[in-house]
Amino acid sequence: MPNTAIITGAASGIGLEAARDLLAKGWTVYGLDVSDSALAPAARALASDRFHPRPCDLRDAGAVASVMRGIQEDAPQVNALIASAGVLKLGRLRDMAVEDFDMVLNVNVRGLWLTCREALPMLEAATAAGEMGRMILMSSISAIRPKIESGAYSASKAAVSQLTQVLAAECADRGILVNALAPGTVDTPMVNDQAGRNGGWAPSGNSPLGRIAQPEDIVRVMRFLLSEDAGYVTGTIIPVDGGTRAAFVPRG
Repeated sequence: MPNTAIITGAASGIGLEAARDLLAKGWTVYGLDVSDSALAPAARALASDRFHPRPCDLRDAGAVASVMRGIQEDAPQVNALIASAGVLKLGRLRDMAVEDFDMVLNVNVRGLWLTCREALPMLEAATAAGEMGRMILMSSISAIRPKIESGAYSASKAAVSQLTQVLAAECADRGILVNALAPGTVDTPMVNDQAGRNGGWAPSGNSPLGRIAQPEDIVRVMRFLLSEDAGYVTGTIIPVDGGTRAAFVPRG
C-alpha cells in the first residue's frame, strides 16, 4: 500500500515542494490550503491524480474537523502529517494591530494544533498496523533567534517548538514520531511578499553560507525525518538555516 501524507500550506513554498517530493516517490498527498483558488495552480503544477486538494481555513476549528473527517473516509491510515501552513505579519509589538497578532497565532499555533489533533487517529491507525506514523511541524529559526518587528511570528514559532516536544512525548507510546524543522530565511512567496513590502526585510538576516534557503533545502531534511534512519528521532527541533543561529554576520 502506498504511503499517504497530509500537508498543510500545500499551495506554495515548502508545502508545495514537499508535495512534489512525496508524489515523485509514489505517495498519495492530501494538500490543504486556505482556498480552492490558492490550491488550483498547485494542482495544475503537480499534475498528479495522487494529489488531492482540500481547501481549509485553519482558523476555523469546524472546517479543520470536517476536512479531516473527509480525508479519514478516503484514507483511514495516514503515514505523515507535514504542518507547513503559516502566516507572517510584521510590526513592532507596541504598534501591531490586534487583528494581525490574532491571525499569526491563530494560524501558526492554534491551527497547527487543531490539524495535529484531527490527524492523530489516522496516524495511530497506521502505526497500529505496523506502518510508519510521523509528524513534521514547521517551526523557525525565529523561535531560537527572534528579531524585532517579527515578535508575533517568533512567539508563534516558539510555541510550535514547545508543542513539538510535548506531542512527541504524548505520542511516543503509539509509535508516532514528532519533530520540527526550524528554517532560516527561505525563498517562498510568504517571505518575498513581506520583503517586497518592507524594503528587503528578511526574517533571520544574512546566512553565513551567503544565500537564503530554497524550499528543497528544507525538504531534503524532511526526507530524513520520513526515513527509516530517523526511527529513533522524536521531540527534536532541527535548524535548517545555513548557520544563521551560529553567529551574527554584520552587513558589509
